[in-house]
Amino acid sequence: MPRNRPLVVVGDTLLDTDVEGRASRLAPDAPAPVLDVSEEHSRPGGAGLAAVLAGAFCRDPVRDALPSVLRAERPGPDGFAGQDPDRPEIVLVTALGQSRSDQLVRDLLAPRVTVLELPLRGSVPVKTRLCADGRPLLRVDRGGGTVGPVTDEVRAALAGAHTVLVSDYGRGVAARLRAELAVLAGHTQVVWDPHPRGEPPVPGARLVTPNAAEARALCSDQYPDLDGDGPHGHGRRGAALAAEWRSAAVAVTLGRRGAVLARPGDEAPLYFPPLQEADGDPCGAGDCFAATAARALADGALPEEATHEAVRRSGAFVAAGGVRNPALWGGVPGGAAGHPAPAAPGRGPGGSLADARALAADVRARGGTVVATGGCFDLLHAGHVGMLQNARRTGDCLIVCLNSDVSVRRLKGEGRPITPEADRISVLAGLDCVDAVAVFDENTPERLLRELRPHVWVKGGDYGTERLPEAATLEEWGGRVLLLPYLDGRSTTALARRAADHHGAARESTDRPGVESP
Repeated sequence: MPRNRPLVVVGDTLLDTDVEGRASRLAPDAPAPVLDVSEEHSRPGGAGLAAVLAGAFCRDPVRDALPSVLRAERPGPDGFAGQDPDRPEIVLVTALGQSRSDQLVRDLLAPRVTVLELPLRGSVPVKTRLCADGRPLLRVDRGGGTVGPVTDEVRAALAGAHTVLVSDYGRGVAARLRAELAVLAGHTQVVWDPHPRGEPPVPGARLVTPNAAEARALCSDQYPDLDGDGPHGHGRRGAALAAEWRSAAVAVTLGRRGAVLARPGDEAPLYFPPLQEADGDPCGAGDCFAATAARALADGALPEEATHEAVRRSGAFVAAGGVRNPALWGGVPGGAAGHPAPAAPGRGPGGSLADARALAADVRARGGTVVATGGCFDLLHAGHVGMLQNARRTGDCLIVCLNSDVSVRRLKGEGRPITPEADRISVLAGLDCVDAVAVFDENTPERLLRELRPHVWVKGGDYGTERLPEAATLEEWGGRVLLLPYLDGRSTTALARRAADHHGAARESTDRPGVESP
């Protein structure tokens, strides 16, 4: 992002307060718990939190060495990158009044972001959570008001923005600025985080980020046939909303299940499973997702790359404590990590069709989801491993349908495969994310798929459904195709070509006079 063009966050700022304590007894006059308060914390919420998060996710010194799918900055174990004095400015456009709560919000935001205020007749909304042993018991809401006219300073900030994130909480800021945002979307990247009581995204938004419940509610009347809680159901709703809103893409966030990215007219969604198990307070995770996506787009990422990074960082955010993490507010960082679901009991990976068929039947009988993927997997590389790990997270077992040596040679030509079939089976079987390997001799695995009948067929995101003959086969029993993101530049063909080029260059250098062979 050019340093002289800020990322502008537009929306409703809230004041979030957590009252912490213990509840070990009931009140004598009513069947209600008594909260013995030990501490109280306040922080900006809504658009204010999104702006703080966008500012916390700074550029990392190793960022430019990463593959493009990881182009946005990498966080530490706490989910936040280190502070960068040269980071682009974050400007928050929001409405604030004159109450003590509004002044507290100003004080909390001042060290972290530049705030441009719209007048607010009333007070900032205050949401107070009463928590016992870290678990919310009750939330109390108060405050609110009417947003005043747009100032010239705000118009100038929007006109100079590189990217705009609209964090709409339905309190009037997005509605007040809708005309300006509609013009802006014609030439500036706009990311829109919608709210059921808020404004619909302006046409031309680069990315819209509703959660699953919001997407379902928005589709319930106009698209009643778009049901289903799996990635395909959410993806179909995302594609319908993208077409309705005339946005480039919609990322439907699924909480601890990751996110689904859809474009208008998409038949197969691009599913981004979580990269770690994040058991913690999800408060603020949606703001984290939207802020990360906006920062990634501002840094030059594609919507697919931005969604991948947003899933990764929002998972780390929740695992590290979410909005309660002291690292976000200048304290000591902390973090946690998760692992994929365990493989089906009693089954190990191997090259036997019988084993793969038995595994699929066992998982299906227990009500689980059978996932399969396929390919040559010659010269197994980081792109393969990342795709396999993500595929495993989409269900309860992963079966790899592997092209035999005969099949690879027919498809790729003489000299391939580089790695023989037995070795490829052994390497794949050694991965924790692979539960079984089954080999096929044909060009495509339709016959094998009809034997296994997986619920989900996964392919790398560099494919389109029109290039997948397996898609029609899966439809025979109601199976679905999922496209998963694939690391750029990580193909076996490219690796083989680079190896051949390197070998040729080495031979040429040793043929020159005065150069000894190693």
